Amino acid sequence: MGIKKFFNDIVDFLDLDDFSVKGKKKTMKDLLSKLEKRRKDVKAKLEKIDSKKDKKNLEEALKLIDAQIKKGKKHLAKLEHK
Repeated sequence: MGIKKFFNDIVDFLDLDDFSVKGKKKTMKDLLSKLEKRRKDVKAKLEKIDSKKDKKNLEEALKLIDAQIKKGKKHLAKLEHK
């Protein structure tokens, strides 16, 4: 997955309407910080929720967020080595 496609996927995933691409590194760092914030929010909701169905949905969302963070860090490392 290319960096541009990654940006588009994360912007769609986070539902960011007013997001603009500045520079690749800066954009990647900004998206990673937003993903980390979303991860913290999901973890907090996960601790408070009792419903098994909702808990399962939040756990799946957390797995997706973790995977996106991992991909983002990998792309950021590539950008920093250029």
